[in-house]
Amino acid sequence: MSISCYKSSVMLGGKEVSIESGLLARQSDGCVLVSSGEDKVLVTVVSLREESGLDFFPLTVEYQERFYSAGKIPGGFFRREGRPSYEATLISRMIDRPLRPCFPKGYSSDTQIVATALSYSGSFPMGILAGIGASSALHISDIPFKGPVGSVQVVKIGGELKLNPSLEEEGEASLNFIVSGTRGGLLMVEGEASFVSEEEALEALEFAHKSMGPLFDMQEELREKSGSVAKREWSGFKVEKGLREEIERFCGEKIKGALKVSDKRKRYKAFDTLKEETLVHVMQLVEEGEKWEKEGKVSKKPEEVSHFSLPISSLNGEVVKKSVEEVLGDLRYDYSRSDLLDTQLRIDGRKPNEVRGISCDVGFLPRVHGSGLFTRGETQVLGTVTLGTGDDEQKVDALSGFSKKSFLLHYNFPPYCVGETGRLGGQSRREIGHGFLAEKALKAVLPDHSKFPYTIRVVSEVLESNGSSSMGTVCSGSMALLDAGVPIKEPVAGIAMGLIQEEKKGDKKEGDKKRGEKGSKRVVILSDILGDEDHLGDMDFKVAGTLGGITALQMDIKAESLSFSVLREALSQAREGRLHILEEMAKILRVPREELSRYASRIEVMQIKPEKIREVIGSGGKVINKIIEDTGVKVNIEDTGKVYISSVDKERIDRAREIIEGICAEVEEGGIYEGRVEKLAAFGAFVEILPKTSGLLHISEISHRRIKEVSEVLQEGDKVRVKVLQVGDNGRIRLSRKALMERDN
Repeated sequence: MSISCYKSSVMLGGKEVSIESGLLARQSDGCVLVSSGEDKVLVTVVSLREESGLDFFPLTVEYQERFYSAGKIPGGFFRREGRPSYEATLISRMIDRPLRPCFPKGYSSDTQIVATALSYSGSFPMGILAGIGASSALHISDIPFKGPVGSVQVVKIGGELKLNPSLEEEGEASLNFIVSGTRGGLLMVEGEASFVSEEEALEALEFAHKSMGPLFDMQEELREKSGSVAKREWSGFKVEKGLREEIERFCGEKIKGALKVSDKRKRYKAFDTLKEETLVHVMQLVEEGEKWEKEGKVSKKPEEVSHFSLPISSLNGEVVKKSVEEVLGDLRYDYSRSDLLDTQLRIDGRKPNEVRGISCDVGFLPRVHGSGLFTRGETQVLGTVTLGTGDDEQKVDALSGFSKKSFLLHYNFPPYCVGETGRLGGQSRREIGHGFLAEKALKAVLPDHSKFPYTIRVVSEVLESNGSSSMGTVCSGSMALLDAGVPIKEPVAGIAMGLIQEEKKGDKKEGDKKRGEKGSKRVVILSDILGDEDHLGDMDFKVAGTLGGITALQMDIKAESLSFSVLREALSQAREGRLHILEEMAKILRVPREELSRYASRIEVMQIKPEKIREVIGSGGKVINKIIEDTGVKVNIEDTGKVYISSVDKERIDRAREIIEGICAEVEEGGIYEGRVEKLAAFGAFVEILPKTSGLLHISEISHRRIKEVSEVLQEGDKVRVKVLQVGDNGRIRLSRKALMERDN
């Protein structure tokens, strides 16, 4: 049996990238093998033919790490891959986010993309290969998809921008962005940086988008080679014209009133009430229409119930309900956008560049090592900091190898924060993604681990949410770090930006332009967006940073294109908002506290010679375990000879240090020691001057006067002060007691 295989390849950043189809997983709707060197990812996509009936698009993306791809066997009891790692979850999200806007509105067929790492060398980012593969598999399939989509990773190393770095190169980067887009513009950005300027960030994004051209060409070429399969027909749910007109007539003005309610919960309640009223109204008309069709008799005039353009009998309750929801959603979308563009005022009455009211607090949880409460409008986040030791580091077993993390940020988004109920336990992909963004934002300002050798855990508890709880997490986390006394470089704040843009209608005379118009579009950039503005807008752009520059950013674009001039303005406006938030935070706490919490362990570091490690640990750990038992401290020793001693009690640390110093001390000629008599002999006494180090105190060196028996002066267990006369090449030590005594006259 012959199998047709198609291949296309390009050079991208000096590395060859290829996509192949037709050989593997042929029962999927689309499948490609994406390769670069020894790195290979298989990506498949399947979309069911029947509609799910859901009011959202059920798209799932799974990136699967296979340890065999790196020639490794997984750890754990079962020795097989378990639940997705954080890295795999984040890659899945970064594949999903730019693809989702490229499906037609209302498409609800169950769709699944599965990317599997088959071969891994670490020389090319696997997430980028998976993203390219997902777009390619969709593009060559019959699934309705407005692609292709390109994905690249751009880093800045030594002042130069570079594409798709190796794992080693990533560690040297001052800027690290993952960028996805179409020929028309960007769709997604995710990245971190070390205090870069807005211009540097924009330069990297423009570089990334220009670099995507070959990826679009490669996918188009593969689609042509594989036969340019026609996209399946799909129409989606359509509201009957007359019904739409009646719903719009009934609730058009009422929905404008609901949009003016500034309080989120009251506004949502107003929408729910309006939806119920509209549903009741339409169902009454439908019932009247059914009577007219059957009996020719109605209580209302015929023209009031006969304007629907299809038989009334086809409008069952489910169709009417879905129609009402669809039209109300469209009206809410259109009215809120047009009103904002016309008035330059937002749902809660703010101007486009205005940040909601901010209040902050620190240190109100007495047993927590550090805490910060950040409230911005109807978004409230509690951040806490716990300081641990090396034992608390997270151990990560990944394709790239084993590693440890000493900074952790965990983000919790309970259902009550949006006035809902739901299942607790476990973390959603959204929680993992938002937490990772905040972690990157704060990581840049942490002190060097060698100078502040703590494991730091930040936990974000979202207590209320109405827009950008991830940026609230950055702010509360920064304040909690200051409250904990962590010597961060400078405070960090974050802000979420939005965008409303639409084509201008008709020609306008010169000088008749409305505020916010740019070229052929009317544009408004929004600072500190609400949840509704995120849902109804064209962009969700989160920027975190310090006074010195950007430390993390994330962007999702819902519009078909976004000009770089608008993006430049959004970055500039985001900086203004960020500086304002930092100023508000500084009113409560500007610099780290001088002292750590009395409930946090103190860690002191001492250096010993690596060859002394064995002596400190002892056979089977007897010596170090005895130190821990006697002093109550924690002791961690690195192969380099660095010793970390931790305890909440400074005296215990000092005692442990003293013992370890004693074990590691070396005898010096001329040195004076307080020793203990271990054993008596006819010719003298053996005295332990350091742990496991003894010397001979000859009978002639015990006293200036002549003595016949050592026991005349010394007994076993006696403490004796001695001076080292000589340390022989063979390690033998000669001691003297009389050298420290004045001669009797």
